[in-house]
Amino acid sequence: MQLIDDLVAEHDLIERVLESMRAFVDARIQGGADPSDGVRFIRFFRIFAGHFHHAREEGILFAALVQKAELPADRGPLAVMIADHARMAGMLDQMEPLFEALVLDPASSDRMQDLATTYSHALWHHIDAENSVLLPESRERLRRHHVSELPSRPLSAEELEARFCGEDLLAKYPPIRDTEVLRGDGCVLCPAFGNTCRGLEREWWNEWEWEEFPDNMPRD
Repeated sequence: MQLIDDLVAEHDLIERVLESMRAFVDARIQGGADPSDGVRFIRFFRIFAGHFHHAREEGILFAALVQKAELPADRGPLAVMIADHARMAGMLDQMEPLFEALVLDPASSDRMQDLATTYSHALWHHIDAENSVLLPESRERLRRHHVSELPSRPLSAEELEARFCGEDLLAKYPPIRDTEVLRGDGCVLCPAFGNTCRGLEREWWNEWEWEEFPDNMPRD
């Protein structure tokens, strides 16, 4: 399904720009980064990751899962992903004045570092959950309901410019790895698991899937 393939490819770019953003923050605190680049990072995440990427997830993919595959939008994985989008947009609102400030005092520097770390961790966990669980399962659920393709849309001029910002910043601030964040596949590593979501099986499986479950268990 082309839309899902496109979303996965966009995740790859968003992940790398996140790492680049963390490098920018470190350089900015040390006095070695251009404050105008902070504005460009915010633009990439708000316009490309938000208005383009997240909007197509919610407006096209998630809508199809609700309408065609009859999955709930008010609980479970879809509700978690939508809440993540809103929560991370709120983080960007808090980051923006710090990223574009010409001068940072020590308290502002610490606040910017904390927000950038929290935002990147949240978005990395979000991407892991989508790549390992939500998107593969969405492809299969839609296929079962005879949906093999979904419509998409091209980038607007503003969204394309925001993407170019991210790609340019990648070259300017080589990405750095955060060794403090625990990442991985599956529901159990999603921060929402056991809190606001009971996991894919309990949220999405129907009666016949549970009936088949013993047959799929390994035997000694």
